[in-house]
Amino acid sequence: MFLESTRSELESKEALNSLILGICAQLVHQPGIYKVAPCLKTIRDSSGLVCAAVMTPPHGIILYSHQGDFELGAIQLVKELLQEGWNLPGALGPVGTASVLAHAWSQVTGGRIEIQRRSKLFELRKVMTPLAETGTLQPATTTDHELITRWWYRFKVEIHGEADIEEVRDTAHLHIYSGDIYLWSQNSRFVSMAMKTRPTRNGISVSLVYTPPEERRQGYARACVSELSRVLLDHGRKFCTLFADTTNIHAINLYKRIGYIPICNYNEYKFIER
Repeated sequence: MFLESTRSELESKEALNSLILGICAQLVHQPGIYKVAPCLKTIRDSSGLVCAAVMTPPHGIILYSHQGDFELGAIQLVKELLQEGWNLPGALGPVGTASVLAHAWSQVTGGRIEIQRRSKLFELRKVMTPLAETGTLQPATTTDHELITRWWYRFKVEIHGEADIEEVRDTAHLHIYSGDIYLWSQNSRFVSMAMKTRPTRNGISVSLVYTPPEERRQGYARACVSELSRVLLDHGRKFCTLFADTTNIHAINLYKRIGYIPICNYNEYKFIER
């Protein structure tokens, strides 16, 4: 019902809304992928869809809004969530939308908000880098499970400061089995990885871009992301998207060289109760 009522609006800016659309697609095709039932909300007024929101606990709420009075809609959304007993740890969305929701939460609850992360959303429609002269992109197999678990754990610790190794191990197994994770091989050893995820009607996202510290600054991540993006486009996707932390200037410049163009700034807020 949620996707049926929001699809046309969300897909009118498909790349911008790739996160919400991709999660909804996961819920349709893999209904048991999340351990806790998700929260799906819409707010409408006379102008149409004011807000679409998706939350997969324990993660914060992901937002879309582009028309109508979202300030009133944000307060309505927060009140509905609290009345229904949802825990709201934070919010993620385009800067203006996320900011309005965060301040609405603070106004309703008296709690404090903090910006946890600033990101850029990128879109790619053509890979600009040439084919790598050496090295190969390979789909991960079950024999790579421990390596990917170790790298994924380090990836999450670098970004979030913490990670649950058993959760990472289970998630890695799922994505290896689904054929989502790719490794870059150089001189018969793996030196970088990336993952395809959250397909939408025309696009797909690239994430989990990780190179161990001892292998960095040698072009492996650029080769891995370039070739994975090329594979995805060659197999019928019209565009790829990915997120990058705004403080990671090296990664941002790397993605731009590949052909990724920034299309939106995202803020992630953490909510701190009184």
